[in-house]
This record gives sequence, structure tokens and C-alpha cells, in this order.
Amino acid sequence: MPDRLKIIGLEETVVVPSVFEAYQRAGSPQIPARGFGDDPIAKNLHEVGEQRLAHMDDQGIDVAVLSLSSPGVQDLPEADAIAVARDANDELAAIVASHPDRFQAFAAIPTQSPAAAAAELERAVIELGFPGAMLYGRTGDKLADHPDNDELYAAAERLGVPLHFHPQTPVKPVIDAYYSDLGNMSMILAGAGIGWYYDLGIQYLRMIFSGVFDRFPDLQVIAGHWGEVTMFYLDHVGFFAAAGGLRQPLADYWKKNFWVAGSGTNSPRYLRWTAEVMGTDRMLYSTDYPFTYGFRPGGFPYVDTSNGEARSFLENSPFTDDQKADIGHRNWERLTARAKRPAT
Repeated sequence: MPDRLKIIGLEETVVVPSVFEAYQRAGSPQIPARGFGDDPIAKNLHEVGEQRLAHMDDQGIDVAVLSLSSPGVQDLPEADAIAVARDANDELAAIVASHPDRFQAFAAIPTQSPAAAAAELERAVIELGFPGAMLYGRTGDKLADHPDNDELYAAAERLGVPLHFHPQTPVKPVIDAYYSDLGNMSMILAGAGIGWYYDLGIQYLRMIFSGVFDRFPDLQVIAGHWGEVTMFYLDHVGFFAAAGGLRQPLADYWKKNFWVAGSGTNSPRYLRWTAEVMGTDRMLYSTDYPFTYGFRPGGFPYVDTSNGEARSFLENSPFTDDQKADIGHRNWERLTARAKRPAT
């Protein structure tokens, strides 16, 4: 390429002190993905200084949009979640301020309270300058299409900011029915193996068929992991659009209300398929750091972004230089250009 490609990664995960302390108080699972223990993942989740910058440089990432590790504050008690989300966003804002040329952040949102969720999103955008928020599918037994979320979706639409959704582990009856009796593979498959993606992909379809995007036609959602399975079945599920009372073809909702990123799965096939379905003007970039950093069991090639793999994957993609720039940074900049800005 004639100029160095700028890359902004949108699913770059941290655990900040207020959230880690809340996990400890709540008796949350003491797993590396929540920052517990000495595993490299846990250590890297807490790191927001020079080592993280060095790892970004190693990946070839120019800017990281930081967000909390799943499920954020969404499994905390309501009163705790409201306070912790505010503290977490203040901590994230301080991290961004320490390196404003390298970091941005998605807001943490206490979805347990519709009013508090909308208010915290507005504070994060208007006062802290955040470009959007990260959500984690359901809250308790309330899925993403639950009417309680309408106040939050209305606020996101009004503020002009996207909501990036990240999966979380399916509910226990689903785990018992589909993922049990496989030893240590049970929870692996229920989670980052495949269960996460079905769990959230179904919620995307529920949002469409329940009319979320008819009520909020300008609401913009970022889907990671190459669309959380659903995108690969649009041609089939779309057959039922009329039965579901959709106002437009199913694929139109996907192309008007969704943006897709790969979350560090460097699969050329998924990349080409996403471009064919969405067009490169609806694609974004992410590395899913630290969960894809420095891991290549048995030489498996697709889930490791270290040693420049995050950059080379996009640079070597079968797109024009302009299309690569769109995916790498320009689509994100266009998407977030609509956001309300802090008063100066």
C-alpha cells in the first residue's frame, strides 16, 4: 500500500479495578476472563500501560477501543451495577486520557435499570466523549429484545452512537441440554467454542423480528465474531420474513442496522463471505485482545493476532487499498462521526 494502513481495533478487552472488586464482592467465577489468577490472559486484562501498547505494536494495531470483559456489569445486582458502571467508565476515561492517540473506549452500561442505562450512556457520550457502548446480550433472563431496553436504544439512536454487542455464556438449561457430559469441553463449547455465538445471534434475530429496528430505524449495532453465526443463514431465515411480519427483507435490516467485525478470527473465508454479504463499507476491525494474543495450539492458524498477524491479515486481504482503509479505520470514523460530542 502507498501509505501505512491505519487499523483501529474495536474489541480490545480490559478489567478495571472497580469491576474486578465488584466481581470479588459478588462471588463471580474466578476465571482468567474476569481477571482472576496468574494466567497471561488475566494479567493482560489488567494491563493498560506500556505492555499493552507494546502488544498493540506487535499486532500492528494503531488504536484500541477498550471495553470490559464479558459480561461487563450485567450480572451484578442492580444497585451495584449502576455505581460500578459509572466508576468503570470514569476509569476507562482516565485510561483513554493517558494515551488519547492510542485508546478509545466503549461505555459500560447498567442494563438492569432502563433509566440508569440510558442516563449512563448519555453521560459517557456527552461528558466523557465515548463513541458508543458495549453490551452483553441478555441481562438476567431478559434478552436483548426485551422492551426494558427500548429506553437505552432510543438514547443510542438520539446520541448517534453504536452499540457493540458481545456474547456471554448461555443460560444453564441450554448448557445442560446441549453442552453437558463432554468433560472439560462442555464449558468450552458452551462459551467461546460456539455457544456464545448462537446465544447472541438468536438475540439479533429476535431484535429484528420483535421490531426493535422498526421502532429505532437509525439504531446501529456492531456484531463481532463475523456476525455471530446468524449472518451465514440470512438467505435461509429470510424466507420467513413475511411470516414474521417484517416491513422489509431480513437482509435489509442487517445491511442498514448492523456492522460486522471478525474479533480476531483471521479466517480468509469468513472475511470474503462477510464482504460478499455486507459489503466492505459495513465491515469493521477487531482483534479480541488478549484472548487471541500469543496462542496457537498445535499450529492452528486462525486465532492468533500476535507477531503482526492482526495487521498482515488485513493488509493481505483481497481488497483494494481504499477498501482495506475502510475496514481498518474509515468505516469506524464515519460511524462515530454522528456522535454527540462533549461541550467545550
